[in-house]
Amino acid sequence: MATVTFDTLQLVEQLRSAGISQEQAEAVVKVIAKSQDSLVTQQGLEAALTPLRTDLAVLKWMMGLMIAGVMSLVLKTFF
Repeated sequence: MATVTFDTLQLVEQLRSAGISQEQAEAVVKVIAKSQDSLVTQQGLEAALTPLRTDLAVLKWMMGLMIAGVMSLVLKTFF
């Protein structure tokens, strides 16, 4: 998926200057870096939505045909 690049050493140093221990700062940076694996890109989202859009288009056509069929039966009954 997508990754956002950032300077991990600089982030660790910023956390250290804020009063967090070295081990905790490194753990926080590792969690942030690992969480980037689950980010969704625009291309990934579009690829996931393409089959859904196709299914919706098919359903729209099927509903239109069904409504046309019902209307033809109603018109045939009364005229």
